[in-house]
Amino acid sequence: MSKLVFFLGSAGAGKTTLAKAVASRRKAAFFDMDILLRPAADVIMTMHGLDITDRDSVEYKKLCRDLGYRITMDAALDNIGLDTDVFVVGPFTKEASNTGWIESELSRIGRSLLDVEVKVVLVELANEELYHHRIQGRQSALDDWKITHWDKFRTSLGSRNVQWPIPSSNVAYIDNSNPDIEATILLVDHFIYA
Repeated sequence: MSKLVFFLGSAGAGKTTLAKAVASRRKAAFFDMDILLRPAADVIMTMHGLDITDRDSVEYKKLCRDLGYRITMDAALDNIGLDTDVFVVGPFTKEASNTGWIESELSRIGRSLLDVEVKVVLVELANEELYHHRIQGRQSALDDWKITHWDKFRTSLGSRNVQWPIPSSNVAYIDNSNPDIEATILLVDHFIYA
């Protein structure tokens, strides 16, 4: 049974770093929504005369958000169809709160939760200062809006929940505050593959 593993959390939590590390160890397919959407988002934002580094405004979310999730899930589902373990990275805020979303997605390829083991790694940091420090440390133009509008952005930080009908044992809350990233990688690997 192939695994579909979601790495969810706020910007700066380290979900991409953890997913890449475990995917590399296990040779799983890896799909990061930000990477997959970037070329299309740049074109769409340019066509509308908007800043191509914007990934947080209302305009960006209206024009690009749902497209990003569709592109990412189409790629992930295509690989699940090959019986490959798949790691997917993104916030998935709206999707995680929709009880029927995951079953609807799997049904697109004729699969169900009986055929695919779905796990969720919810990556968090201990406090807001760590998020701010890590986001600033990335020195990415894609984070400029977050830093400039920190008071607004900070409301997106914090714990998340998943409403999908999967066993609670298939959801792990990972505090990625520990500077010993190897210990956290091992913890995540054990959660997925134990």
